[in-house]
Amino acid sequence: MRVDRFLSNLPRFNRKQVRLLLVEKRVRVDGEVVSDPHAEVLEFSRVEVDDEVLQVGKPARYFMLHKPPGCVSATRDPQHPTVLDLIDEPDKEDLHIAGRLDFNTTGLMLITNDGSWSRRLTQPQTKLPKVYYVETEQNITAEYAITFAKGLYFAFEDLTTQPAELVVLGPKSARLSIVEGRYHQVKRMFGHFDNKVVRLHRECMGPLVLDAVLKPGEYRPLSREEIRLI
Repeated sequence: MRVDRFLSNLPRFNRKQVRLLLVEKRVRVDGEVVSDPHAEVLEFSRVEVDDEVLQVGKPARYFMLHKPPGCVSATRDPQHPTVLDLIDEPDKEDLHIAGRLDFNTTGLMLITNDGSWSRRLTQPQTKLPKVYYVETEQNITAEYAITFAKGLYFAFEDLTTQPAELVVLGPKSARLSIVEGRYHQVKRMFGHFDNKVVRLHRECMGPLVLDAVLKPGEYRPLSREEIRLI
């Protein structure tokens, strides 16, 4: 939100007063004096006018988790353990999942309290590739890659998937890169050939790659460099 809009939304300031506050350089965002009305205020920003704090702000948090099988991509579930059950952090009810995985799918999962960051990561418009290692019940032929590159029609949603890249690694294993996250998309793509997916593991989302040090169920905070990649 723009700083002028943030201040104008407070009952104590009208638009004229807001303009004056900015011109007189009485507004600080995260400790920096702000005079540009277009300067951005996030939910994590500390906003002050003179010596009065109008928004305390809170720290943005970003975690990488190696999701194990048998775990629900949800904040709560009455029957099964959730990925948040694996996180030992204060105020974890403020966290949400950026890009869900199916119950038995393993691999990279990103958890944050920054909604803007997670939207950039997951929205189809950004076209960030999600890369999966796939094992199947039957052999994977060269026809798969050709079909996936053209896109597959999903009748339920009445849409054709975006082009996907398939690299065959072995008779029944491959690496698939997609830019969407449709419901059970990878399994449905292989299902087009009546080939069941028996193992599915997400290796990366855009430039963020699952840390090889993390064992299933383990997590770590993202580095500043990793956060800035999105």
